[in-house]
Amino acid sequence: MLSSLPSARPALLVVDDEEAIREMLAEFLSLEGYDVETAEHGMAALGVLETRLFDIVLTDLKMPKMGGIALLEQMRRHAPGTVGIIMTGFGTVESAIGAMKNGAYDYILKPFKLDEVLHVVGRAAHKRRMESENIRLRQAVSLYKVSEAIKSSLSLDQVLLTVVESSITEIDAEVVSVWLDDGEGGLIERERAQTEKPPTGARDFGELDAEAVSAALGEYERVLVHGADAHRFFTDADTPVRSFAAVPLKTPMRDMGFIAAMSTHPVKRFEEGSRKLLSIVASRAAAAIENAKLYQDLQDTFQQTIEGLASAVDKMDRYTAGHSKRVADYATHLARRLGLDAATIEIVHQSALMHDIGKIGCAMNLNKPDQLTDDEYEEFKLHPMHGRDILSPIAFLHPLIPGVHLHHERFDGRGYPLGLVKTDIPLIARLISVADAYDAMTCDRSYRRALPHEVAVAEIERCSGSQFDPDISGEFLEEIETLRAQSRDVGEQVPD
Repeated sequence: MLSSLPSARPALLVVDDEEAIREMLAEFLSLEGYDVETAEHGMAALGVLETRLFDIVLTDLKMPKMGGIALLEQMRRHAPGTVGIIMTGFGTVESAIGAMKNGAYDYILKPFKLDEVLHVVGRAAHKRRMESENIRLRQAVSLYKVSEAIKSSLSLDQVLLTVVESSITEIDAEVVSVWLDDGEGGLIERERAQTEKPPTGARDFGELDAEAVSAALGEYERVLVHGADAHRFFTDADTPVRSFAAVPLKTPMRDMGFIAAMSTHPVKRFEEGSRKLLSIVASRAAAAIENAKLYQDLQDTFQQTIEGLASAVDKMDRYTAGHSKRVADYATHLARRLGLDAATIEIVHQSALMHDIGKIGCAMNLNKPDQLTDDEYEEFKLHPMHGRDILSPIAFLHPLIPGVHLHHERFDGRGYPLGLVKTDIPLIARLISVADAYDAMTCDRSYRRALPHEVAVAEIERCSGSQFDPDISGEFLEEIETLRAQSRDVGEQVPD
C-alpha cells in the first residue's frame, strides 16, 4: 500500500488500569465520533504511542508501572503535539496544579459524568484543531517564502540546495534528497540535506533504490509508506527508515526525477499533509530546475561562442595563438586577488577572451615580420572600436564592451581610443591592460623574440603610474610570481 490517508476523526487514547472504565469510555467516545484505542497503564500507553500519532490522551492519575504524571512527562518528549487530560479520584487543588505543570490541558474528577467527559474532550479536540490550523498557516507562509526563493534563482545548485533544506524544515524529515535524470536514462542523486543530529544509528540509511522509487511513482504518482513497507525502497533490508515519502519532479513536457524524504523516528512519521507539502515544493522546484538548466545551457553556449570567437582572432596571427586565453587567465587571477565578486570576475574573464575581437576588422597583415608603419599602426589602433562595434548589436555581450573597447587606454591619459585618465578608465579595462601587456612581452612576435620574465616585470614596474594603474600593476606582479611558484611546485616548466 503506497499511500495512507489519515482519519478525519480525532484520534484518542484512553489509559486506565480499570478495564470497565476503559471499555465504557472507548464505547462512548467512539459513538461520539472519536477514533479510540486503550491502554491499561502508562508503560503500555508509551508502546501504543510509538506506533501511531494521537490527538488526545485521556489518562488516569494513579496506575501501576507508570502513572499519569510520568506519562505526561514522556509525552512531552515523544509526542509533543498530543493534548493530555488527567482523570483522578483524588482531586485536590494541588493535584490539579501538578497535572497542569506537567503539561495536562485539563483534568476530570472521578466519578465523572459522561457529559462532562465529552465537554472536556471536545475542548481538547478543538484546541488540537486550532494548533493544527496554526501549523498549517505557518507552513503556508513558509512555503510561500520557499517558493519565492526557489523561483528567484537561476543557479541549478542553489535551487536544489533550497529545495532539500526547505523540505527538511517543512516536513520535519531527517534526510531529503533530490534525484535527477542523468541524461543517459538513469537517475543520479544531485543534492542531499540531513539534520545535524539524527537519532542514534540513523546516519546509515542504506542505499536508496532510485529505480524502484521511480517505478512506484510512475504507477501511483506518489509514495508514502511506513515501517517494513518503506524498506523495499532501500537495498539494505536493515535500514532504520521508519517513514518514507517521495514525489515526482516533472513539468508538462517531461519527467526529470523525484524528491525523497526519510525519517527514523518511530512516531513522527509522514502523513498525507507532509506528502502534499513535499508535492507543492516539488512543483515549484521542477519549473525552477528547468529554468536553471535552460539558463545553464545558454551560459554554456555563450561561453563556447566567446571561446570560438577568441580562437578565430588568435588564428589570424600564428604568433598570438593562445594569447586571448592567457590574458583571460591572468586577468581572472588578478580579479580574484582584488576580491571582486563572482559575477564581475566572470565578466573580466569573458571580456579578456574577447579583448582583441576587433582585429577582425583590421585590413592589414598581422603576420608581417617588421614593425608596423605609422599608417598601419593607426589602422591597428582602430581595433578596440571595431571590437565595440562587433559586440554592440548583441545584447547579452554588452557587459564585455568596456574591457574590449578600452583596454588600450593609459593611466596617464595618453592611450586610445578615448584618452581617458586614471579611474575614468573602467576597472575591467585596467585589469586587462596589464595582463595583455605582460603576455605580449613574454611571447614571440613576428618582429622579435619573447622577452624574459624579469625584463617584462621591470617594464611593468617602469610604466606603473603612466601606462598602468599603479595599484593594479603592483597586485599583478605579486600575483604573477605566485602563479609561477605554483607552477614550479607541480613540476611545470616556467619560462625565464
